[in-house]
Amino acid sequence: MDRVVIGEAVELDVRTARLPSRTLAFALDALIMVTLLFAVLLVIELAGSEVDDALAAAAGLAITVGVFVGYPLLWETLTRGRSPGKYAMGLRVVRTDGGPIVFRHALARSLAGFIVDFGLLSFFTGLIGIVVSATTVRSQRVGDLLAGTVVVRERLPRTGLDSLPPPDPALAGWAQRCELADLPDDLALTARQFLVRAAQLAPPMRAQLAGRLAADVAARVAPPPPPGTPPEAYLLAVLGERRRREAARLGGSGYGPPPASYAAPNPAPNPAPNPAPNPAPQSPFGPPPAPPPGPAPIPTAVPPPAPAHRDDPDPAPTTGGFAPPG
Repeated sequence: MDRVVIGEAVELDVRTARLPSRTLAFALDALIMVTLLFAVLLVIELAGSEVDDALAAAAGLAITVGVFVGYPLLWETLTRGRSPGKYAMGLRVVRTDGGPIVFRHALARSLAGFIVDFGLLSFFTGLIGIVVSATTVRSQRVGDLLAGTVVVRERLPRTGLDSLPPPDPALAGWAQRCELADLPDDLALTARQFLVRAAQLAPPMRAQLAGRLAADVAARVAPPPPPGTPPEAYLLAVLGERRRREAARLGGSGYGPPPASYAAPNPAPNPAPNPAPNPAPQSPFGPPPAPPPGPAPIPTAVPPPAPAHRDDPDPAPTTGGFAPPG
C-alpha cells in the first residue's frame, strides 16, 4: 500500500502496481504493437510501388515510431490511463496526486518509453525500464518519473465486511441496544481484519487474538454480551451492528430496514419494590485494565489544640512582660 495526497490535501491509500503485473501488462501491449506494425508494413509492401531504399527506410522508421509512440499515447489519453494490457491486469496510470492523466502525461510516458525505458537506449530489451522500476519506491519507470505519474491497481480482492459470515441471530436483539459511540475506528478495523483472516491462523493463536480483541471491544461497548458468548461471535455481532447503523446514517443505500430479529425484546417487569443497585458491568472476556495508581495524599497540618478554659478572669502571666498597675 502507498499513500498519495490529492489536491484537497487528503491522503488516500492506494495499491501501486509492482514489476510482475506491469511486465505482464506491457507484454500484452507489446504483442499488440508488434502485430500492428507487421500488419501495416505488410499492407504497404503489398500495395506500394517501387521506391528507393532511403524512402523505404524513412517510411519504416516513421511507421515504427507512430506505432510504438502513438499506440500508448492514444489509449492512455482516451481512456485516462488504461491500455489494453493494463485493462487486462486491472491497472491504471494516474498522477502522483491521484488525479487522471491528460495528453501531456501520456506523451511524456510514451516518448520516454520508446527512447529510454524499452526502446532505443535499451536496445529494445526493456532493461532500463526494468531496473528503474525495480529500484524505485512506487515502481516508477523513467517515463513515470518524467511525467509525474504512477501505476496503481484498480481491481483488488474483496476483504471487507462483505466477506465475513453473518452475525449470530441470537445476538441481534442485544446488538441493537449496544452503545457503540466509544468504539474507535482503528480498533474496529483491527477486529475486522482479524475476522477476515481468522481461518488462516493456527487455532491457539486464533483463540488468543480473539479473546484479546473481544476484551478490548467489550471495555468500550455496553452492555456486556450474554454469558457464554464466544469472542468471535461477539465481534461479528458488534461489527455487523456498527455497519448497519453507519449504512442507516448515510441513507440506507443497499440496506433495508433492520430485520425482525433486531427488535429489542420487552424487558420483564421487576417485582422487587426496591431493587438493589446493580454492580458495575464486568467484561466477560477478562477484567479491564486497572487504572494507574494516583499520587499519595498530601498530609495536612493538624492545628494545635485550643487552650483550656479557666475560671480566673485575670490569670497571672507566666512569662515576662508589661503588667497593669493595681
